[in-house]
Amino acid sequence: MRTALALALTVAAPPLTAETLIATRLIRAQEVIGPGDVILAEGEVPGALTDPAAAIGREARIALYPGRPVMRGQTAAPALVERNQIVSVVYSRGGLKVTAEARALSRAAEGEPVRVMNLSSRMSVTGTVAPDGSVRVNP
Repeated sequence: MRTALALALTVAAPPLTAETLIATRLIRAQEVIGPGDVILAEGEVPGALTDPAAAIGREARIALYPGRPVMRGQTAAPALVERNQIVSVVYSRGGLKVTAEARALSRAAEGEPVRVMNLSSRMSVTGTVAPDGSVRVNP
């Protein structure tokens, strides 16, 4: 009787299936992923994302092909600063705050370091990208 009950419970329980995030179209590198660009499909792929919220609104680091899983590390925060973009650089120390214009020497997202070249002095410094797209340089 006990084995029949255990067998009935295992047969009646639906099988657990894992879902994997799949690209629905070609998503080029540096393109922001939208809600219609990915879907959940049955099947488990080791290292693949399983939550659409982990990819939507982020930027593809490499080209993502349709029908293929979106892997961890293939997305990143979207860049706020583009290479050669003119940005505002803010240097602050104590009560002193100096602002200048500079040219970004690479792409960077919020919180990432970026080298910039001051347009008036031609000196290069490294700062951190702020949420408003400016670059903060701290001593």
